[in-house]
Amino acid sequence: MRDVISAHSTPPTSSDMFQAETQIRVRYAETDQMGYVYYGNYAMYFEVARVEAIRSAGFSYREMEENGVMMPVLESHFRYLKPGKYDELLTIKTTIPELPGVRIRFEYEVSNEAGDLITEGWTTLAFLKKESHLPTRPPKNLLDLLKPFFG
Repeated sequence: MRDVISAHSTPPTSSDMFQAETQIRVRYAETDQMGYVYYGNYAMYFEVARVEAIRSAGFSYREMEENGVMMPVLESHFRYLKPGKYDELLTIKTTIPELPGVRIRFEYEVSNEAGDLITEGWTTLAFLKKESHLPTRPPKNLLDLLKPFFG
């Protein structure tokens, strides 16, 4: 079980985007022989960050899935700038740059304790009906929670 240190969203502004921050401490098992975060773990960090971002807005992935909607990842991109290190507290800023349709894009910036940007990337997910696996619109309650962030 992953420990999320904290997660919070930024109150709506005229910036026309949703942003949230999540903090994760790097565990020993997530590092390679050099003590650096193994690159494949950033996919898990991005997943934790997007789930916590949506939760900070008042939305539950679990309830969405229980109501018959899934969100598989369609695309992911990572750019590694500096290594994350064992026992560092990483801050992941998650941005939803536009109100979602059938797809939703999340953008990520991972910073270390010194405030240095160490990794950035994005993922695109789709909303699918659980039973048919056909595309569907986002749940209304998610849109209602996000609309105030998009002037």
